[in-house]
Amino acid sequence: MAHDVHIIGGGLAGSEAAWQLAQRGVRVRLSEMRGSGEMTPAHQTYGLAELVCSNSFRSDNDESNAVGLLHHEMRALDSIVMRAGEIARVPAGSAMAVDRDVFSAEVQKALESHPNIEIVRERVDALPTEGLTIVATGPLTAASLAQSIVSATGEERLAFFDAIAPIVHRDSIDMSKCWIQSRWNKTTEASNEDGDYINCPMTKEQYLAFHQGLIDGEKTEFKEWEKDTPYFDGCMPIEVMASRGVETLRYGPMKGVGLDNPYDTTEEHPQGRWPYAVVQLRQDNKHGTLWNMVGFQTKLKYGAQIELFRTIPGLENAEFARLGGLHRNTFLNSPQVLDRQLRLQAAPHIRFAGQVTGCEGYVESAAIGLVAGMMAAEELAGREWRSLPPTTAMGALLSHITGDAEAETFQPMNVNFGLFPPLHEVKKKQRKQAYTDRAKADLAEWIAQSREAVPA
Repeated sequence: MAHDVHIIGGGLAGSEAAWQLAQRGVRVRLSEMRGSGEMTPAHQTYGLAELVCSNSFRSDNDESNAVGLLHHEMRALDSIVMRAGEIARVPAGSAMAVDRDVFSAEVQKALESHPNIEIVRERVDALPTEGLTIVATGPLTAASLAQSIVSATGEERLAFFDAIAPIVHRDSIDMSKCWIQSRWNKTTEASNEDGDYINCPMTKEQYLAFHQGLIDGEKTEFKEWEKDTPYFDGCMPIEVMASRGVETLRYGPMKGVGLDNPYDTTEEHPQGRWPYAVVQLRQDNKHGTLWNMVGFQTKLKYGAQIELFRTIPGLENAEFARLGGLHRNTFLNSPQVLDRQLRLQAAPHIRFAGQVTGCEGYVESAAIGLVAGMMAAEELAGREWRSLPPTTAMGALLSHITGDAEAETFQPMNVNFGLFPPLHEVKKKQRKQAYTDRAKADLAEWIAQSREAVPA
């Protein structure tokens, strides 16, 4: 099939860009390396839009949370990622989590059945010299293509390590020592009856021994060229957090506040006392057979993981569907090398999208893919791109990675209200709601005006 736009990379960003273009009548060639005899260090399947690090799209609260607002905006723009996410959704309290396999299958089915999309399993080794192109190869870009990108940009690419959390088989968890509850009992209509997290409590003695085990455990060794590569805080390995202080985990992923341990009740606390520390697991698939260890990204070696994690109360006989791992991510210094429409300044027929641009997170990656697809469609139609309002989550994130961030200190960024034009006149307690109200109104107006600009 002849194509109008070539998309390289079938992850969340590439899949979203392909969908947006195809829905607008644009013919797309979607090249995906996996399935051509190639694989990345982190992926496990050949499925499009495979989720690797987590099954969570984080908060779905669109009234006081920036990523929840991003969900809202993507739904308003017919996001295939959000469509598939709803079908694959599993209980996770106020967060949006999905069954990984169902999610990937839904995205792939939609793209494979679209008449304007041709999916080709092939490795692309160099940036195309002509033709509209969107590069969405993600943080695991193959070495040959990465070198081609470096040659074209004239800038050294930056890098950070991304760690993956273990997944446990539900039937191997000893529920006589654990209980199900959401922190502060916050649940949604999609929640399980008692809550959304399995909680494994620890006493002070157990916690201190576990903390020491993280410090002492055998870890993946770095190659010489990897030693100075920084971590991204959103995926910090748990043993790196532990090394920052004995209390760090108790105020992070292992905090016990808001959780009532039914195995430790007193007259003063008949519902249960808060544990000294807790390990939480979140449902990872629709059937509830797999559970993800929340915040337990790790670079411990496999043997050390099994030995240490089986000291956690309730996980003494845990069977792991996947152990934690570590891979090296790459991204562009986008404020220096991309223009405001995600085009490579040195070769403007090429756009970049997704995590390779320096946005962090599944939802953010998909959102930038969505925008890249819309931009390319407008360019093909001969229409001038109308910038997204910077007051929206998408507009704020896009502005940050294409010029608002300091190029000298540029690092991957999740969407957050700190990227939005400030509302200093609004009281602090009301500010998040004000940000989301303004964003929704501005996006609705932008969509309405965009529709008026398209000839009938």
